[in-house]
Amino acid sequence: MSALRAFPTLLRVGVAETVAYRAEFLVWILTTTLPLVMLALWTTVANDGTSHDFRGYTSDRFVAYYLANLIVRNLTGSWVAWQISEEIRTGTMSMRLLRPLHPFVAFAASHIAAIPFRGVVALPIAAALLLSSGASSLTTNPLQLALLIPSVALAWIITFTILCAIGSLAFWITKSMALFTLYFGLYNLLSGYLLPIELMPSWITKMAEYSPFPAMLASPVRLMTEQLDTHEALGIVAGQMGWAVAMIALALWVWSAGIRRFEAVGA
Repeated sequence: MSALRAFPTLLRVGVAETVAYRAEFLVWILTTTLPLVMLALWTTVANDGTSHDFRGYTSDRFVAYYLANLIVRNLTGSWVAWQISEEIRTGTMSMRLLRPLHPFVAFAASHIAAIPFRGVVALPIAAALLLSSGASSLTTNPLQLALLIPSVALAWIITFTILCAIGSLAFWITKSMALFTLYFGLYNLLSGYLLPIELMPSWITKMAEYSPFPAMLASPVRLMTEQLDTHEALGIVAGQMGWAVAMIALALWVWSAGIRRFEAVGA
């Protein structure tokens, strides 16, 4: 209950931080535009007149896929691993531990507060292009449209908690962000960020099936751009719920195990 009462204030603080560091925030937004590069590449390849097999992906479908990809990426992206790692390294985490609120809650509020700003920058451009060039590939299924918001929310939770776990590894190692680089490489490959998963080699597709990465990006993109039956749509969200619960448990376990090792002034 104390966390719920504090959350509106934490959101206001998060908004103030985003406005105060707007130049840094804009640079971060610009680093998430890789889907636009991939869109230009694959629509050109799809239109070159050759007989490549793209498993049903036409130029319009590539447009829809990568712009949906851009929207989901901007709504679910997080930099909390860097924040936690830096605060542990410098010892400033001790100040958070003095507050009657779990640090994950404070970080979550800060990141949620930034989502509207990311939307203001990226979503109008993506939505305009999506509706003009890739509208024919968008879903019209009412169930999928209804499931899209909870799917994006679950993708955010999975991303945030995985990064909390990675950041918390700084309790043991000083270069935890090197592991973030490894994570981001796997994310690019297995989430569908670079290329639709079904167009990847079969061994990569198998790896993706047993990882949380598709639930972080490909799942809401599928709900937005594919025509799925009820069983498939509900199965996607159910799978995301399972991964969300597992990643929350993992993040809390890594944090609780690491916090006992923390040594800093005031800790």
